[in-house]
Amino acid sequence: MKKVLFATTALIATASVAAADVRISGYGRFGLDYNEANDNRRIDTDGDGVVDTVLDSTSITSRLRLQFDMSAETDGGVTFGARFRAQAESRDNQVGKAFATPGAAGVRTEGATFNGARFFASFGGLTVGVGNILGAVEAMQGLYLETRAAGAGIDGMGFTSLVANMAGNSFDWDAYSSAGTGVNGLEVIYNAGAFGVHVSYSKQNDTTTGPAPAAISDGEENTAISAYYTFGDWTIAAGFNDEEGVGVGNDNDLAIVTVQGDLGFAGVRFAYAQMDNTGATGGDSEKLGLYGTFDIGAATSLVAFVTDEDSPGLASDGTGYGLHLSHDLGGGVSIEAAWVESSNDNTQVQAGMYFSF
Repeated sequence: MKKVLFATTALIATASVAAADVRISGYGRFGLDYNEANDNRRIDTDGDGVVDTVLDSTSITSRLRLQFDMSAETDGGVTFGARFRAQAESRDNQVGKAFATPGAAGVRTEGATFNGARFFASFGGLTVGVGNILGAVEAMQGLYLETRAAGAGIDGMGFTSLVANMAGNSFDWDAYSSAGTGVNGLEVIYNAGAFGVHVSYSKQNDTTTGPAPAAISDGEENTAISAYYTFGDWTIAAGFNDEEGVGVGNDNDLAIVTVQGDLGFAGVRFAYAQMDNTGATGGDSEKLGLYGTFDIGAATSLVAFVTDEDSPGLASDGTGYGLHLSHDLGGGVSIEAAWVESSNDNTQVQAGMYFSF
C-alpha cells in the first residue's frame, strides 16, 4: 500500500547536515454511518449547557488527512525529525461545530485543523521523542483492530473493539493527537530485532477551578511502558499506564496483554485489559477480546471480533461483537463495511470508501 504522495530530498552543502528529507502522505475516507444511539439524541453543540441539536441515526462520516514527515541526518548518523498533520473531518453531520462526545467530558471540535508536532532524534534502535508523542500504550503491538481504520468500519465506530476502552473510559492514555496539540510529553523507544520497549511520560499544568487554595489540584500525569517479543509467527506484548492527578477514585491505572499470530488459514489475536479504581464502578473493570482475520478471496478479507467486559452496574457490562469486510480495488483504494453490536446493546453499521496516497 503506497502511502507516499511525493518525496523530495534536498542536499544541504554544510558540514553539519548530510541530508534533509520531506515526505507527504495521507488518506481519505467517506461513507454512511448508522448509529442507533444517535436516533433523536439531543446534544449541546456549543457547550453552553443548553440542548440545541437533535441528531439523526444515519449520517455521513468522512475524513481527509495530510501527514508531513521531515528529517535530517547529521554526519555522525543521528537522525532528527518531526511530524505534523492537517485534517478535515465530519461525523454526525456536525461539520465545524463543537459537540458533546458520548462517554467523554467536554466537547469535540470538528472541521479543518492542524495538530501539534512530534519531534524525535534516533540513532540505531534508539529513539527519543518529545511534544505530541506516540505514547507507550497507544503504540503497543496488538492493541487495535486489523483494519485500515484500526477499528470497525470507516471511522472506528466508537472503537468498542479495543479492550482498553471500558467502564466509560475511552483512550485514557497518552496518544498522538491528530486534531489537537497533544500532551507535550517525553518518550524513549528501543527496538532490537525481535524485542522492543517503549516508555512515555507526560505531566499537565496544575489546574484551578475556584478560590485558592482548596480548588488547586495537580494536573493529570501519565507514566506508561510497553514491551513486545516476537518468536516465529507470534508476538506477545504487554503495556501499563499509571495515571495520577485526576481526583480520588479516578486514577484508572491500566494494564494490557496481547498475543497475536498466524495459524495459516487465519490470523488470530487475543487481548486482555484491566482498569483499576474506576470512578464509574467504584472498583476494578476488565475486558477481553478475541479477534480473527480471514482471507475470503484474492482481494477480500474479513475481520471478526468478540469482546466481553466486566464492569458491574454499567451499561457496557456484557458481550460485544462485530464483523468488518474489506475489498481491495487496487491503487490504495478499498471498499470498507462493518456491523457492530456493542456490549451496551447499541447497533452500528457503516459502509464507504477508503483511499491512501
